[in-house]
Amino acid sequence: MSDTTQPPQPRNHPLAGVIGWPIAHSRSPSLHGHWLQRYGITGYYVPLPVMPEHLAEVLRVMPRMGFVGANVTIPHKESVLALADVVTDRAALIGAANTLIFRADGKIHADNTDGYGFIANIRQHAPDWRPEQGPAALIGAGGAARAVVASLLESGVPELRIANRTRIRAEQIKAEFGAKLVVYDWAEAGNMIEGATTVVNATSMGMEGKPPLRVPLDALSPGTLATDLVYTPLITPFLAEAQARGCQIVDGLGMLLHQAAPGFERWFGQRPEVDAALREVLLA
Repeated sequence: MSDTTQPPQPRNHPLAGVIGWPIAHSRSPSLHGHWLQRYGITGYYVPLPVMPEHLAEVLRVMPRMGFVGANVTIPHKESVLALADVVTDRAALIGAANTLIFRADGKIHADNTDGYGFIANIRQHAPDWRPEQGPAALIGAGGAARAVVASLLESGVPELRIANRTRIRAEQIKAEFGAKLVVYDWAEAGNMIEGATTVVNATSMGMEGKPPLRVPLDALSPGTLATDLVYTPLITPFLAEAQARGCQIVDGLGMLLHQAAPGFERWFGQRPEVDAALREVLLA
């Protein structure tokens, strides 16, 4: 009697990852790995070190390897826009993408969820925040700052003040985002804070291994919301001083967590929860 048992058929498990150069420092694999385990999803999320000159080639081959999407980090967030077939309005406005979806029709869809993550983090930890109640002050005008600008304007801030060590970068953002932006010289960054109800540090200053943020914070008012995009350390010197002055503070870790959620949902079919347990995993 012949054996009619069929060999097991291969199963396709969703595969995603994070592309950057370097990438060993990324916390995204731990973050997505936690969600995959929590929801019992048989999928994988891996770090992908990709040099800039190899980016286009890697993106072309990833869908054929079983990838359903990827996160994108430094230095590729701007470059991927030119390589994507479909770019969302917010990614085009910000000028960078952090989330790619490899569609069934073979096209690459590029989005930017940094602004979503920024606002969702504030809403979670400062539910009484009212952006429309007063001006916002933004320190820094780099890539991450553009996502913050877009999200603050969308949230309804009546005025957005911005200062950067290189003034021309702040002027470029104002030229693109409009009349609600007011550019201050770097030497006036401390004055810019006066009367602001939301203050954001979007520079790397204050991060472990980086120079401190040397902006006078005397003008901070009690009750002001202060948030930092830096999350190493979790409580930066900027946030510590803001808290001592009676401000409500929100650390930067939640932005990382929330910006990851839309991509995870698109790739793995489950909207993940951002909670205290997830924070503990990332802080461990």
